[in-house]
Amino acid sequence: MNKDKIFKLAKGFRGRAKNCIRIARERVEKALQYSYRDRRTKKRDMRSLWIERINAGSRLHGVNYNNFIHGLMKENIQLNRKVLSELSMHEPYSFKALVDTSRNAFPGNKKTVLPPKKGLSVVL
Repeated sequence: MNKDKIFKLAKGFRGRAKNCIRIARERVEKALQYSYRDRRTKKRDMRSLWIERINAGSRLHGVNYNNFIHGLMKENIQLNRKVLSELSMHEPYSFKALVDTSRNAFPGNKKTVLPPKKGLSVVL
């Protein structure tokens, strides 16, 4: 890369990394390595976040994540984890319908017991 492109990419760096070509080149190369790596890490992090949200939503209805996903696959419902996560957060009634469908499709879902409620109602 030529000097102008290096300095353009190094804009906003601290110290001599923004105006000394040798240091700027090293810092820009490292920054590009980090950005390449973290684009892949971001996809992993988002998928795990979606799985956590789906798990939390399905456990409210007494089904864990694995059984919920297995029941959806048995019923051939092909919604990805991003959509399921959005449904669990913003459309609870639609998500409950999916949980019920999953529960009926997979016999392992029927034996689950709803978790006990915590809070003041238990104490009183």
